[in-house]
Amino acid sequence: MTLSDTLQIAFRTVRGNKLRTGITVAIIAFGIMALIGIITAITAMEHSLKESFSVMGANAFSIRYKELTIKMGNNNNSSVSRKGEKKEKKSNLNKYISKDEAEYFKANYKFPAEVSIYKRGNSGVECSYENKKTNPITTVFGGDENYLAVNGYTLISGRNLNNIDVSSGRNVCIIGSNTAKTLFGENAEKSIDKIIRVGGLPYRIIGLLKEKGSSGFLRMDDIVITSYTNVLRTYSTASPTFLIGVLTKNVAEMNVAIEEATATFRGVRKLHPTEANNFAIEKSDKVAEMFIGFLSGISGSAGAIGMITLIGAAIGLMNIMLVAVNERTREVGLIKAIGGKSKNVRIQFLLESIIISLLGAAFGIVLGILVGNIFASYLNTGFIIPWNWVIGGIIICTVVGLLAGLYPAIKASKLNPINALRYE
Repeated sequence: MTLSDTLQIAFRTVRGNKLRTGITVAIIAFGIMALIGIITAITAMEHSLKESFSVMGANAFSIRYKELTIKMGNNNNSSVSRKGEKKEKKSNLNKYISKDEAEYFKANYKFPAEVSIYKRGNSGVECSYENKKTNPITTVFGGDENYLAVNGYTLISGRNLNNIDVSSGRNVCIIGSNTAKTLFGENAEKSIDKIIRVGGLPYRIIGLLKEKGSSGFLRMDDIVITSYTNVLRTYSTASPTFLIGVLTKNVAEMNVAIEEATATFRGVRKLHPTEANNFAIEKSDKVAEMFIGFLSGISGSAGAIGMITLIGAAIGLMNIMLVAVNERTREVGLIKAIGGKSKNVRIQFLLESIIISLLGAAFGIVLGILVGNIFASYLNTGFIIPWNWVIGGIIICTVVGLLAGLYPAIKASKLNPINALRYE
């Protein structure tokens, strides 16, 4: 018997046992679908995170009163701390950055970079103009004349905030593209100098932002930007701390700029040389890195789930192949009687097992990619195919089929042809 003959018999046998084959293929397909689907969704989340949290450029960093933490699950906080940094003293924790401290830093930071003072206002704010309203999804930020540059926003119409706006705290604002479209339709440029209500308070629009692109994690175009002095005066329930953003000319200057900022802000906080920092300096991509670190853990869990399912499928496949050996004992005897060798029988059963496993892989990969991209479409990240995992899934299923069929194939190949022919 040639390899071609053995392969044809294997295909015919697999096709002839539709129900048995279908059940095994389904088990394998669900395992691969879970694996590929979750990995595809996680890849989409990573793309979205990188877009969402790269609000500032790669050459920007911020000064906060404490390190960013992300709460996951049951009050488990996780944060990323710089290597070698001393632990904060309890007396220094939660010491907010005040307006005076932020302004003093901006006035005394001598490094050639743009410095912005900003403050988060309220989230979930409703904006209205005449009879039109936005959903309560708008976030109010208070900034200064450098806020747009430091945070990567671009004006397409109107003007930026100026020193008079900041010092007076008057009710003027710059609005995001989504807010403008909702309130003014396609004629968003005509919004300049119009009076809108933000959370019930009147604001005059002085600028319109270029569309930045929203994702499932940040709505960067549903935003209203006013001065930080206005936010301080108007939004008493907002976060009490100020933030400071610094934009250097290029990435190469980042480390020097951070060292200079650390020294300057330690002076602002009047820290003794032996005292640890009671503030945090963080690069703009830190939040994305933190989330991606969590997603890596989820990827490992997805792999574990997929492998457990595949182990169960392998056991089921081996059981089916052992049953097939018993059912086809006479067939094996006939193959050997007409000149077939033990090697041919062994290869036939191995090929059957591998074919069933690869069919499961094919269906599972297609379903997994489709399921994962349903989630990706929600995040607006485009169609994603995790090629490394697709190739890995095919290899894993081939190995599963080989291992599951190995013992039944050896058992079948060792059958005595005379006894096999007489088997009932």
